[in-house]
Amino acid sequence: MNQDIVHVYFMPGMAANPTIFEHIKLPESQFKVHWLKWLIPEENETLKAYAFRLTKEIKHKNVALIGVSFGGVIVQEMSKLITLRRLIIISSVKSYKEMPRRMMLMRVTKAYKLAPTSLVNNMDMLSKYAFGETLTHRVELYKKYLSVTDTQYLDWAIKEMINWDQLEPIKDIIHIHGTNDSVFPYKYIKNCIKVENGTHVMVISKYRWFNAHLPKLILEGSSQSY
Repeated sequence: MNQDIVHVYFMPGMAANPTIFEHIKLPESQFKVHWLKWLIPEENETLKAYAFRLTKEIKHKNVALIGVSFGGVIVQEMSKLITLRRLIIISSVKSYKEMPRRMMLMRVTKAYKLAPTSLVNNMDMLSKYAFGETLTHRVELYKKYLSVTDTQYLDWAIKEMINWDQLEPIKDIIHIHGTNDSVFPYKYIKNCIKVENGTHVMVISKYRWFNAHLPKLILEGSSQSY
């Protein structure tokens, strides 16, 4: 029976801890869920070297790897190093060409260097940067999910996200994206599975959609061409 189990590894978004996946429930008769956590980057560590370190956390073969936002970028880099059954990204981008114009501008001007250090002690700014929303009445929600506030990590993560250089989408990748995503606007995204009214945090707010559709996507893939 265990041979039929598909091991599914989830990677959270920037600054988030894996409890963002706490409401995603996959049938236990078919899947075993594993949560990956952010590591603190080493000094001058490249994105590829970081991804290699994270592959050491994958303890099974032929797994499904799912990443959200910047975590989606990380799992794409990991997929270049290990053999996967399925690669799925949520609220993310498949190449730098899908990034919004403001990120492209930051890439050129290197304005991102001015932002990170102030994020750690400003939950409102951190939530806007990581989730694309300001706090309003969700202070406790963001305190719960945005727990990776190490300055070295934040500096590194923002720099690597803005400067990601992938030109073309990875073959057979499955991309799930919300139409109301404010971090990576839907208008810049090509060839994705569309979730109506989904925001950048839809893995939390629309978990029922994922519970309904992820099993089939993991087992059978998508009919869409990437």
